[in-house]
Amino acid sequence: MAKTRTIFVCQQCGAQQSRWMGKCPDCGTWDSFVEQVESRQPSGKVRDGAVVGARPQRLRDVAIGGFQRLPVLGEEFTRVLGGGLVPGSVVLIGGDPGVGKTTLLSQVSAQFAADVGPALYISAEESAQQIKLRAERLGMIADDLYVFSENSLDTILAQIRELMPKLVIVDSIQTVYLEELTSAAGSVSQVREGALRLMHLAKELHIPIFLVGHVTKEGAIAGPRVLEHIVDVVLYLEGDRFHQYRLLRGVKNRFGSTNEVGVFEMAGDGMREVLNPSSVFLAERSAGTPGSSVAVTMEGTRPLLVEVQALTSNTSSAQPRRTTNGFDPNRLLMLVAVLTKRVGLPLFNQDIYVNIVGGLRISEPAADLAVAMAITSSFRNQPIAADMVLLGEIGLSGELRSVSQIERRLSEAAKLGFHHAVLPSVSQVSPPTGGTLIPARSLADVVDLIARK
Repeated sequence: MAKTRTIFVCQQCGAQQSRWMGKCPDCGTWDSFVEQVESRQPSGKVRDGAVVGARPQRLRDVAIGGFQRLPVLGEEFTRVLGGGLVPGSVVLIGGDPGVGKTTLLSQVSAQFAADVGPALYISAEESAQQIKLRAERLGMIADDLYVFSENSLDTILAQIRELMPKLVIVDSIQTVYLEELTSAAGSVSQVREGALRLMHLAKELHIPIFLVGHVTKEGAIAGPRVLEHIVDVVLYLEGDRFHQYRLLRGVKNRFGSTNEVGVFEMAGDGMREVLNPSSVFLAERSAGTPGSSVAVTMEGTRPLLVEVQALTSNTSSAQPRRTTNGFDPNRLLMLVAVLTKRVGLPLFNQDIYVNIVGGLRISEPAADLAVAMAITSSFRNQPIAADMVLLGEIGLSGELRSVSQIERRLSEAAKLGFHHAVLPSVSQVSPPTGGTLIPARSLADVVDLIARK
């Protein structure tokens, strides 16, 4: 007979406690515990001393014949997935509201249905008529694309078994529910158990399943962290909703690298892949303008050239503003301190604004030199050469530290017509054809170099 007990579950991280607590001791979230009745069923795996079910087997005897990745939407999506969609995999994709998750997956399902086989798009948030209106706007009607508006997971599982599609998309995992559980849709138990049921079905029928996940205000996928451990692939669709460019970034991938990103452009007819993002991000650059520099950042294994803009302005405030868009504000404070202490720039009475053009977010230290020189250029009202890129991490003593994959960065810069590159002197690299390398030991050396030019 099943045994029941009452537990309290944190709706943020899934931690369980025997009594209610105001603050979760695991994740620190306040007022996140919800009472839940748990039922324990006897396992029944052992009968008369014999193990019932699957048995271990030698690794060399495991058959993998017929394994083949399935094609998805264009080169960008394929790159992020590691070469295609693996049959039986579960992919979780998250992103801010309005960033384009539904649009992107609608296009994926339509192209998959046209090229591979039947695809089933399940929406627990929209009606079939709403899905049809969006599909007509995007021009993505396919003969083998099925839609199903339902939020009962039991009904959804039954329809998947009956239809046997080649691809399933569930939008979203937080809005479907299992009737046997008493908790509300979106709770820890519903999200965890729903993901497990879908994962078991995907492995059993060898059907790839996409799950759309809501995100919290901090940017993490809503629900318990165990959700990300259950699925095979976790993707984030990033981008400012007021900019047209979106980055599809892999956070977890059991079948490939997590160092790949895909770049898309949001247009009126849906998501368009951007095969050469660097040229797009630099298309509107005003060469020769003070406060503008070019950084070469690595998004996965792909080098991207982005414009860094900075503006300094006199202020009478006792606390000057330090504002960033697409750059770590704490990193900016460190760079301003180094410029003040090691270079001697009087920035104590300056408001400083830094912007990464195109709505991108740069987190790697290799962009330090470009940001620092953009600030210096704006403060001295002296432009940086239009065909120059700047690479290097800046230490607290003002020294320049080497960065990874410099050869790939320089090669990408040379393709786009940049002939000069300033980089740390400790880097051992040969210049690309037709290019000139300018090694420097410290930030002060670079500032003097730009002043002489």
